[in-house]
Amino acid sequence: MDSIRSAGLGTAEIGALAHLYRGEMYQIKIWRNRLDTTSNWAVVVTGIALSVTFSGTDASPIPILLVSWVVAIFLLFESRRYLYYDLSRVRVRVLKINFYGPILTGQAVRIDNRWNELLAEDYRNMRFHISFMEAVGRRIRRAYGWIFAALLACYVAKILVHPTPITSLDELWPRAAIGPLPGEAALGFGLLFHCTWIAITLANLGTQKAVGPPTVARIRIFCWTSREERAEEHRIEDAIGNPRRRGRRALRRPGAGVRLSFD
Repeated sequence: MDSIRSAGLGTAEIGALAHLYRGEMYQIKIWRNRLDTTSNWAVVVTGIALSVTFSGTDASPIPILLVSWVVAIFLLFESRRYLYYDLSRVRVRVLKINFYGPILTGQAVRIDNRWNELLAEDYRNMRFHISFMEAVGRRIRRAYGWIFAALLACYVAKILVHPTPITSLDELWPRAAIGPLPGEAALGFGLLFHCTWIAITLANLGTQKAVGPPTVARIRIFCWTSREERAEEHRIEDAIGNPRRRGRRALRRPGAGVRLSFD
């Protein structure tokens, strides 16, 4: 308790931080459930579309195409929800590492790395820690990429081998046609659709454009001397300049301090 009070935290402040932590954990639970809801909807409508498409020899592949756009809309909804989920997730992570971590290990709670100031600023001026496109990329990697891949594989199987395998390329275009839209144009739009989500995934694969509180390497400075602190700062700066050393946690210096995003 003395180590906590040495950081300027009294009984009232400790209780407030505990309630703050519980509140953020509750927000994480709420947004996690909302993320699961849209993912479940996407899986259900995908299953329905595949059942209808392969229900008979004269069944059309159009349900797969329509559901692909419906799943894309679910992806956009879920990505927006993920922004709010990530907002609380980063805050909880900062409290775990800076407040509860030192308590559990019997070390002093330190505030000289300014984690408390950055967290307070994050509450005063709320802003998302990641961009919307990065949220889209994350949800594609975690869930929707598999759904899109399943839809693509089933669509290809439908026009190539169901109900009978094609014997020449001339048979492909009538099967891929959608009403007055010729098969070449339909396949072109489908290729563009799938290339788009793949490109979004790859574009956000190695970028963590975060503007949140301090990074793990920065906030784990519990008992280092000033010389060790300066050496660690230099090491972080070197890591920032070399993407290969950053790994999955991106280190950035927007303004005065290094900030984080947890993947």
